Amino acid sequence: MKVGLLCGREYAFPPAFIERVNDVGRPLGISADMVTLTGTKMGEPSGYAVIVDRISHEVEYYRAYLKHAVLQGTYVINNPFWWTADDKFFNYSVMEKLGVAVPKTIVLPQKAYPKEFDLTSESLRNLGYPIDWEGLLDYVGRPAILKPYSGGGWKHVYKVHDAAELIAAYDGTAPYCMTLQQFVDFTQYVRCFTFGKTDIVPVVYDPHQRRYLVEHEYLSAELGARIVRDAQ
Repeated sequence: MKVGLLCGREYAFPPAFIERVNDVGRPLGISADMVTLTGTKMGEPSGYAVIVDRISHEVEYYRAYLKHAVLQGTYVINNPFWWTADDKFFNYSVMEKLGVAVPKTIVLPQKAYPKEFDLTSESLRNLGYPIDWEGLLDYVGRPAILKPYSGGGWKHVYKVHDAAELIAAYDGTAPYCMTLQQFVDFTQYVRCFTFGKTDIVPVVYDPHQRRYLVEHEYLSAELGARIVRDAQ
């Protein structure tokens, strides 16, 4: 059983905490170490039974990672859900857990941070380097979509075909936390209006024109039923 620690500019607590857990826990098969993150795959176990978090309030990527770790069965102290109610990466992961088909997705460390953020190595000590860009693309496939892990409005969305394009796009995303996602070359596209989990209406949407269309025979009965069930 492993206990992980996420922390920032702290010099006394981290080594003392890790040493104490290892001393007390060793006879019980419990060990502690610093968490190292280089990008988190959707559905990937954290490897920790417990993570003690003392820095995610400053680093958006850590918040995304911790909520995903909870979904995989890790106990996180403090509760990562208090900061943001939801984000795209967590929502994709929930849908995957519920059996809904979703594109392969990875949440990435941020390229940079707001000017007021204290850019010291201690604040980012849990980040590993370098990032295996080719490996991430191997996982989601090529081409891929790079987009913010929260927000909307088609802002800061990039279609990339190789590592060079991915890095060029990523380098301009500061300070946003981004996801790298499998590109789906769809043949049909609908959005669902859902009211109280009971009244669900799939509506045809053209993402190129960004407008809704009226086509009552757009979906087969089988596909329409699946989409309604997934939305519910």
